[in-house]
Amino acid sequence: MFRYCLLCCCLWVLSATAQPSGRIKLPNGWSLTPAGQSLPLGDLPLHMAISPSGRLLAVTNNGVSEQSLQLIDLHTQKVLCTTPIPYAWLGLQFSADETALYASGGNENLIRKYRINTDTLLLSDSIVLGKKWPEKISPTGLALDDRHQLLYVVTKENNSLYIIDLTKNKVAKQVPLPAEAYTCLLSPNGKQLYISVWGGAKVCIFDTHSEKITDSVSVGKNPNDMCLSPDGKFLFVANALDNSVSVIKTAKIKVIETLNAALYPDAPNGSTTNSVALSGNKLYIANADNNCLAVFDVSDPGHSRSIGFIPTGWYPTCVRVQHNTLLVTNGKGLQSLPNPKGPQPIKKTTSSTYKKAEKKNSQYIGSLFRGALSIIPEPDEPQLARYATQVYENTPYTKAHEKTSEGEPGNPIPMQVGSPSPIKHVFYIMKENRTYDQVLSDIPGGNGDTSLLLFGARITPNQHALAQQFVLLDNFYVDAEVSADGHNWSMAAYANDYVEKTWPTNYGRRGGNYDYAGNRNIALPRDGFLWDFAARSGISMRNYGEFTDDDGTMYQKVLEKSTCKAYTGWKLSYKDIDREQVWEHDFDSLSALHAVPQLNIIYLPNDHTSGLSKGAPTPNAQLADNDLAVGRLIDHLSHSPEWQDCAVFILEDDAQNGPDHIDAHRSTAYLAGPYVRRGFIDHTMYSTTGMLRTIELILGLPPMSQYDAAAIPMWRSFTPQANTTPFTHTEALVDINEVNVAVNALSRESDSFNLAAADLVPDLQLNRILWRSIKSTPFPAPRRAAFVSLHDKKED
Repeated sequence: MFRYCLLCCCLWVLSATAQPSGRIKLPNGWSLTPAGQSLPLGDLPLHMAISPSGRLLAVTNNGVSEQSLQLIDLHTQKVLCTTPIPYAWLGLQFSADETALYASGGNENLIRKYRINTDTLLLSDSIVLGKKWPEKISPTGLALDDRHQLLYVVTKENNSLYIIDLTKNKVAKQVPLPAEAYTCLLSPNGKQLYISVWGGAKVCIFDTHSEKITDSVSVGKNPNDMCLSPDGKFLFVANALDNSVSVIKTAKIKVIETLNAALYPDAPNGSTTNSVALSGNKLYIANADNNCLAVFDVSDPGHSRSIGFIPTGWYPTCVRVQHNTLLVTNGKGLQSLPNPKGPQPIKKTTSSTYKKAEKKNSQYIGSLFRGALSIIPEPDEPQLARYATQVYENTPYTKAHEKTSEGEPGNPIPMQVGSPSPIKHVFYIMKENRTYDQVLSDIPGGNGDTSLLLFGARITPNQHALAQQFVLLDNFYVDAEVSADGHNWSMAAYANDYVEKTWPTNYGRRGGNYDYAGNRNIALPRDGFLWDFAARSGISMRNYGEFTDDDGTMYQKVLEKSTCKAYTGWKLSYKDIDREQVWEHDFDSLSALHAVPQLNIIYLPNDHTSGLSKGAPTPNAQLADNDLAVGRLIDHLSHSPEWQDCAVFILEDDAQNGPDHIDAHRSTAYLAGPYVRRGFIDHTMYSTTGMLRTIELILGLPPMSQYDAAAIPMWRSFTPQANTTPFTHTEALVDINEVNVAVNALSRESDSFNLAAADLVPDLQLNRILWRSIKSTPFPAPRRAAFVSLHDKKED
């Protein structure tokens, strides 16, 4: 049995020998068998630093909830202290005499200096780079030159290198960089500073004497963590979007080889290679999205060879080696954590009480998964072979899955990429933030907890009709935690390292822009989104509102050509039924010309709700508006010529807004069309990427990442026998024009919400308000399963 304690700082053991017979299954269908022993950490540990003596380890936790620094004794393997820090992101550096620790202050735009005193961290000074956000600086990685009392700091918002004079605690110089930087590393002689230009696919070489950038070398996309050989002759750079490590010969400033860190050659996005550490002739590489370390023999640089893999926890963000022991920070911990206590009723739902409750016992999905430190003795060859076997068993992706998928002969969902399907038109509808139990738990036969029901059949009659007339999906999980990564997972089957590591800062109200809607290059997937794959394959496409600002601005060139300009994207004051009317007009025009595209992406966001803001639609009204729009759209489509060969896929981008008795990732999803089975309950465990895989197979598209390549397509919900009976929508059973009129604590709190973009409202706070406005009972405790699956053979 695996035990996890958020409060204790003691060590717990995960026996490597017990792992082959038991795996921890994640909601995305991947599994974990974390090697070694583990220590609990805070929310999203991103980086760690080892003190010069090797006794102390510092960790920075950079998640949504309380951010902190932790000091760990590596000899006793105990957490010595956990020190809250208001703003933090990545940067950590011990002084040579081990009396001080420097930490990046994130969007507070400063560096904090802590004095290490009897194994505690005491804030002793702050070095200001500029004013607090919204001034854009955001320090990331640090490098310390103790001999010359200089601290080098790189940034990701104003793309700069800062040189700080520690004798004065002031910035001595600012040097521009070509793009966002991740970290920096001093050469052993201190003459060169290597800077990984995260957003620029290169490493810059800074001459510390002349204080100028003297050269650069191109590497893979999204280069991040780096390490040097002890003699400084070779630099190893992790490239997150290329699943690779660049090996640079520093004397020639030249890449002499590129190491493929993925489990298979030429794998698509999905390994997320984001940290490196050297131990003798072995290079250890952290693959965040493969939940493992790749191991290479680099004794002969230029001719390195892969020698195995080691299983880690969920989303390893940093790897270091000390005394023949591997140290790995797992950003999302060791499993999808159960949460039986949940949020308790709050007598007065105010911002202050919400913050106190969140701090005491956060139930928000964005901060639900606490990190863990894996402590793994360096394995010998036999143990490394056993570990590698575990890694492959944990990973549902294989090269064969890129071309061939699970299914059955004759099913409308092809088993091979490029095989024909009777379905010619796909309608992919995106909604916002609901859990299964909130909406569909009242349907008989499904695995629902009706005590958590908020928007049942009276509010969402059309979505209930879809689930009952076609297929009820009660085991569907989103791959994302929030909308920032949710729209990326839903449109690219992947959220890259920039997205995953920065959205918690933004959602934690610690500054940063919402850079996750195709509007920032560093946040983009390497090979593009669904529309890019469609364009490359000659698949016609039409977009209605996805990745579109209020003013109609789009940042993706392909979308500019294929988007309906009259359709309104995110804007909660605009009704979904009005969006549907615009879609109808556009669709009818295309249908009359026999020009309806093969792929149609439609955004209907109003099930997000606006809380109880005075003058805004009530939560019930917005859910009913959203439901009516969905019903009318499918009704209209089912009476068109395109109905005979179409399929409709509907999902939420994430499930962050509310409780679910199975897991925080479980969400609603719907299917419709002549080839969709009728009156069927499909209990198969599906995911966002499984829905994408189904769409890709219909359209003849290759998978976009390792995740959709590995996912189970939804073929069990389809049948070869077409049933063209149309769908008839139901008019709203509640007033969709109802607005909030009462002025009370709930409405005043809602008035403070920023609804200019998705997820700018704290979702736990919003959900409490929704519950109190609709129910007279106390807010219930979300219950989340651990997805612990003990088995000896593969299963779905």
